[in-house]
Amino acid sequence: MAQKHRTHKAAASRFKITGTGKVSHRSQKIRHLISSKSKKRMRGLKLEKIVVGRAAKKIKQLLGKA
Repeated sequence: MAQKHRTHKAAASRFKITGTGKVSHRSQKIRHLISSKSKKRMRGLKLEKIVVGRAAKKIKQLLGKA
């Protein structure tokens, strides 16, 4: 009998799978030292980004969606 795979909880807290199957994540560099960053830059950092390439495939595997 095959063993079950467990979800990688660290990856699950950082990434999510969209409805179309893409992997999204929050931007980095937004937690502190905010006063030195421009308003335009901060607006861009607040948006969720899409992971592409081999990294997305690995993340899906960690989340059990591959």
